[in-house]
Amino acid sequence: MDPPVVLLAFLIDIAVGDPPRLYRVVPHPVVAFGRAAEALDRRFNRPGTNRARRGAAVTLGLVAGAAAAAWFVSLGLDAAPGGWIVEAALAGALIAWRGLHDAVLDAARGLDAGLDPARRALRPLAGRDPQSLDAAGAARAAIESAGENLSDGVVAPLFWYLLLGLPGLAAFKAINTLDSMIGHRTPRHGEFGRFAARLDDAANWAPARLTGALLCAVSWRRAAWRTMRRDAAKHRSPNAGWPEAALAGALGRALAGPRRYEGAWTRDPWLGAECAPEHGGRPADAADVRAAAALLRRAAAALAVLLAVLWAGMGGLQHPVDGEVSLEVIGQPVEGAVDRRLPGDAGRRPPPQAAEKGVSEAVRREQAVQVAPLHQPVARHRPVGAALQVE
Repeated sequence: MDPPVVLLAFLIDIAVGDPPRLYRVVPHPVVAFGRAAEALDRRFNRPGTNRARRGAAVTLGLVAGAAAAAWFVSLGLDAAPGGWIVEAALAGALIAWRGLHDAVLDAARGLDAGLDPARRALRPLAGRDPQSLDAAGAARAAIESAGENLSDGVVAPLFWYLLLGLPGLAAFKAINTLDSMIGHRTPRHGEFGRFAARLDDAANWAPARLTGALLCAVSWRRAAWRTMRRDAAKHRSPNAGWPEAALAGALGRALAGPRRYEGAWTRDPWLGAECAPEHGGRPADAADVRAAAALLRRAAAALAVLLAVLWAGMGGLQHPVDGEVSLEVIGQPVEGAVDRRLPGDAGRRPPPQAAEKGVSEAVRREQAVQVAPLHQPVARHRPVGAALQVE
């Protein structure tokens, strides 16, 4: 996917998030998908059946269906004037930075107001039972959710959108939604949701590590890198430990540790154990939750800059003219080195007449012109006079 479209989608999410008025009229794409998943869960997840096999089939069918639907939508938008703007808006609905940031700040305000408001604020954010948490546990849960959801809801969607376009983004959101719905170790979903949970682990493997590195970088603290490298693998999840350990080191607070998870107490190891209360560390509080929200803002700014740099670095490599070829004018006139590219936005189709004009000018100036297949990098050649090279 073109970096400028990905950047626009991200900026749309940052600016408007999920407008409540809109989604009172039409269902959010994730909500609509969740309803379909819930119906299939009721239909196929039954005692006395091979739940693992049925769950895998349901998961693959739903993920393939989401990717196929997105592919058809993308094809239609590619042919429509201004379709890339509509696609960016659709993709922005599948990125969750604004919702995450607002939820983390709500948790901080809840902690300021008392334990019960904090527990209520945590319900849409954390995956554990908030009623079992004290104030420090609620603060830790908010911080941990900030790190994990930055990976699941922001970095991973951007990663797969950039890599595989709208179908890749839709497929990832389907996988992640299924994991949140059926990927639990409960009597009902332990077998049925196992494949969805493993698929989510695989899809988040690279984004989780990128998120951890991103949080370390924007924190400007060596302790974040040290804690992440040392403690990430201690987490029960193969992925969540990376951003959570990075936040533990960045904030100087112990995270994870003993907790009530899916109805049972666990004795998970601390991330950043040297900051745990038993070692003299201060328990997490509302100020730490706000500090985590500040790191989310820094991470968003860094991601936007990275996408802009990627756009600037890659935008001139290809200029598709139609569905079959791309043209690039690269040459070195006798009077000095010049890099001339066709008119048009990076990664977008310039008008055919602009392409023809660019080729004509290149031939007149004795520059090399190359015609290459769409979406393949165009190699730079030294000038060969008035030459038209065709691959």
